[in-house]
Amino acid sequence: MSKYDNMIERNRKVSEEKISRAKSAIREMIEDEEKVTIPKLMKKTGLSRGFFYKNATVRKEIDRALDLQAGMVDSKRKILDLAMENRIELLEKTIKELKKENMELKQQNEKQQKLLNKRNLSILKS
Repeated sequence: MSKYDNMIERNRKVSEEKISRAKSAIREMIEDEEKVTIPKLMKKTGLSRGFFYKNATVRKEIDRALDLQAGMVDSKRKILDLAMENRIELLEKTIKELKKENMELKQQNEKQQKLLNKRNLSILKS
C-alpha cells in the first residue's frame, strides 16, 4: 500500500468515527428526551458546526431526530410555561379585585358628589 492509500484509509476511519460519535450523541439525546440542536451536539461531541450541516449521513440523522421530536417541548420551557401560567392567573385575580375596588370607589365618589351637591344647593337656598 502506498502512502496515499494509507492516508485515504486513515481519513476514512476518522470520518467514520466522527459520524459514529455524532449518531450516538443524537440517539442519546433522543433517549434522554433532550431537544436535539446543533449547538448541543457540538458541545457533546466536540465536532464543528459545519460537520453537522455538511455531512449528509449525520444531517439525515438530525432531520430524523427533529421529526421525532416535532411535538416535544423542552423541559425547561415547560417549567417556564407553568410558572408563567401561574403568574398570569395571579395577575388576572389581582385585576378582578382591583376592578371591584374601583367600582366601589366610583360608587362612593358618586354618593359623595350627590351629598356635596345637596349641601351646595341648601347653602344657596339659605
